[in-house]
Amino acid sequence: MLTLLEDKIATPLGPLWVLCDETFHLRAVEWEEHSDRMVELLNIHYRKEGYTRRPATNPGGLSRKLLDYFEGDLAVIDTLPTATAGTPFQREVWKTLREIPCGHVMHYGQLAEMLGRVGAARAVGAANGSNPVSIVVPCHRVIGRNGTLTGYAGGVQRKEWLLRHEGYLLL
Repeated sequence: MLTLLEDKIATPLGPLWVLCDETFHLRAVEWEEHSDRMVELLNIHYRKEGYTRRPATNPGGLSRKLLDYFEGDLAVIDTLPTATAGTPFQREVWKTLREIPCGHVMHYGQLAEMLGRVGAARAVGAANGSNPVSIVVPCHRVIGRNGTLTGYAGGVQRKEWLLRHEGYLLL
């Protein structure tokens, strides 16, 4: 059975759940008001009876590192280890999301092209939307073809804040 260590941190955008395994690989990062979505994804990925959650304070230093990101150390998220379930295609999309540099964005079609799957923008968007490790796997860096801030499970206002924080959007 998988044991998930969980912590909740206060961020400028509201409380954030941080869940990792016992080797301190992030398995989920989710906003508190979307914790139902997080549990649903955990149940899909690990089966409801396949994992337990245990409270922990700053497991593996991950909570502190996420706080460092919110305090301006933007590069720290590139160093955080993740271990996600999901389909091979989803994991491929999530891996590629981590290659989008901080302060940059791309649209779903460009991400599909990077994956060698021209014309699969909708499938890429669906995989992007089921990302269990938001912020660290920066799904907020994917925008609509016309530049609109669309498709962020944490809310468009958070997406806008994260992109401003990373220097893509100017005040």
